[in-house]
Amino acid sequence: MRLILIYYGGQEFASKGYFIMIVCVCNRVSDRDITRHAHAGMSFDDIQLELGVATCCGACEGCARDIVNQCSASHPTAALRQEGAANASGFNNFAVA
Repeated sequence: MRLILIYYGGQEFASKGYFIMIVCVCNRVSDRDITRHAHAGMSFDDIQLELGVATCCGACEGCARDIVNQCSASHPTAALRQEGAANASGFNNFAVA
C-alpha cells in the first residue's frame, strides 16, 4: 500500500499537524475526503461510487475500509482520538519536502 503525505503551509502549520494522507493515489482521494463522507453517513460502497476510491488498482481498499469503519456510528470519535495519538507520538512533527 502506498501512502503519500501532503504538507500544507509553512512551519507554523507543521506544528499544528496540517497534513493529509492520500489513501487512493490513482484518484487522489485523501483520508479527510473519506472521513468527511463517512461522517455524513455514507457506507464504503457509497464512498467508493462518489469518490472513486479503490476502483483502479485496488491497493488502497483495505486502508479506505479501515477509515470508514473507524468513522462508523458505533465509533464516531475514533478518527479524532487516533489523530490526537498520532500528534502526541510525533508522527506529524515533520515536513515532507
